[in-house]
Amino acid sequence: MITHDLRVIADAILDKKGENVVSIDLRSIGTAITDYFVVCDGSSTTNVSAIADNILKEAKEKLGLKPSRVQGLENNFWIIMDFGNIVVHIFQKEYRDFYRLEDLWADAPHKTYKAR
Repeated sequence: MITHDLRVIADAILDKKGENVVSIDLRSIGTAITDYFVVCDGSSTTNVSAIADNILKEAKEKLGLKPSRVQGLENNFWIIMDFGNIVVHIFQKEYRDFYRLEDLWADAPHKTYKAR
């Protein structure tokens, strides 16, 4: 079931021209705060905002999910959405390149998503 949830979130990102969509499986890491990260980037603050809005819409409509917490909407450089077992990170490209979140979890399994 979680793979379906990840795909719905990835599709919501891709529908709004989000790029470099990756899920990171953190279940085998004992200190992780969630089961999965979904990481992507957008080309501008407007694009990042549109991606976040579409994730909220699609997660509610297709999965019945609302995030317990959302941070970063005030500047749209890096938005974090906490769905419990999935935490979504939406970056502007330069912030993603700077923070290199995937490198911090390099030993965890990664999956890349493309538009269908």
